[in-house]
Amino acid sequence: MNSEQAVQVYSAFTEQGLKQTIERAIMHVKELYLKDQVPWVIGYSGGKDSTAVLQLVWHALKQLKAEGKCYKDVHVISTDTLVENPFVSMWVEKSLERMKEATEQQGLPIHPHRLTPAVKDRFWVNLIGKGYPAPRYKFRWCTDRLKIAPSNTFINSLVDKRGEAILVLGTRKAESHARATSMEHYESIETNTRSADGLTANGSLDRVWVYTPIADWTNDDVWVYLNSVANPWNFPNQDLMGMYQGATEGGECPLVVDKSTQSCGDSRFGCYVCTMVSEDKSMAAMIANDDEKDWMYPLLALRNEIDVNDASRDKKLDKLRRDKSRRDFRRMNGKLTVHISKHGADIVPGPYIQSFREELLEKVLRAQVAVQEMGPPEVKTLELLPLEELEEIRRIWLEEKLEVEDNLPAIYEKVIAKAYPGERRAHHPILNKSVMDKLKSFCATQDDADGLMYQQVRAVMSIANKHKNQLRRANLATELDESLEKGAFTSMEEAKVFALERKRHELQIQYDNSPNLIESEKESIAQQIAIITRSIKEQGYSSLLIETVEVSDDI
Repeated sequence: MNSEQAVQVYSAFTEQGLKQTIERAIMHVKELYLKDQVPWVIGYSGGKDSTAVLQLVWHALKQLKAEGKCYKDVHVISTDTLVENPFVSMWVEKSLERMKEATEQQGLPIHPHRLTPAVKDRFWVNLIGKGYPAPRYKFRWCTDRLKIAPSNTFINSLVDKRGEAILVLGTRKAESHARATSMEHYESIETNTRSADGLTANGSLDRVWVYTPIADWTNDDVWVYLNSVANPWNFPNQDLMGMYQGATEGGECPLVVDKSTQSCGDSRFGCYVCTMVSEDKSMAAMIANDDEKDWMYPLLALRNEIDVNDASRDKKLDKLRRDKSRRDFRRMNGKLTVHISKHGADIVPGPYIQSFREELLEKVLRAQVAVQEMGPPEVKTLELLPLEELEEIRRIWLEEKLEVEDNLPAIYEKVIAKAYPGERRAHHPILNKSVMDKLKSFCATQDDADGLMYQQVRAVMSIANKHKNQLRRANLATELDESLEKGAFTSMEEAKVFALERKRHELQIQYDNSPNLIESEKESIAQQIAIITRSIKEQGYSSLLIETVEVSDDI
């Protein structure tokens, strides 16, 4: 095949060349910037696409500065989930610091911001504190809390003050077919009244316009630009390429403002705890390619501890069995939920149980110690669980879960070998670890293998104690009733049989008293009744584990 027969590879630079294409892009940035008083927000992740977009805007502002026309604020926001790949997180943090120095020197109205989730929304607070199971496809609770909320809170706050905002993103149509479809949809949507300006409507943020200067660039176009044009905040783009090369199948974790944005993980730089994929290839590659990154092994181990994905079905089922053994048979609100599939019928497991949450807390703290000991100087003070998160986990255990033993300080002191720096709590004459251990031992002699009797007595005592000094105890009876209802079973097996029999009874009533059912509907109900009848006889969770279960945010 000669060169004339060769397939032409698309590039945004083909028609006019790199220099003129970049000049046109910068010219459009300048025109849009001067068009109104609407502030700009640039989503910056530290990856190649967001770096390219920020460079374009930065160079445009430098030209406007020279022309005496640079006056409007441009905010650069980067969301740190606090469970990011630490190597990438340090890169972004240093980059933001360099930006602040450069903007002061160059006199540009660019304002970098490092955003973090509210303490109540953080990963370990929800996993170890509340007991939320590790995120999975049908329960992706992390994205809203860790990524969407911090960025949207900032953007909405700006909109409230200024009326509108323009969100500048490095999204590209070449990323995927789904990305291209989504971008083209918002380009042509009726509410997009600024399409002539090259802006699109935003699907989730009111009064926010989206600007994507490199929408039609390819992956190679981005790298050509970054290697041809100097970084204006003095953070070498060659080092960025080196970071990608170290992760082999590199990609970036984009600013997430809605759920259409692809999840992090796999070949993308993302959270070290991401369980949305079967393997964190980028971190594994970094470790494999550089012996000096062995200190990240403990973080991979944490992820594997809570992961339920595997390419092998048998291994995945083993992980699911392990996962179910770590979770309460009741939902967060104490209710029993039945799920029926062709594999069987079972109760849907709820949050992680106390023993596993305490075990996981210890493992995270041990990983923190290992990273600090093994890692380079810049991670010697890295805290996977800072004090504010430890105190929130502790509060949840004590006040919401009524785990009055208050085991967190002891676990901390065991691992860190230092006094726990959190709040000192007054010693209670009854609701303390010593008395609770005796109560637990006594309950064990009363055939309380699952610890449910102990949990029930402890909960009742805690609720009564909470209300003892209140003049009006209007909620006391309600809380006691709810607690007693939640603890109505002596074992998980008893709860399962109860829930399945109740569901079978409901289906039988529907079958017998619904004359308008068509034959296929009656057959479906009969099959469900048969499946439940078979599953009631099985001990423990269903031997044919339910692989996909729809669950809601309340677990």
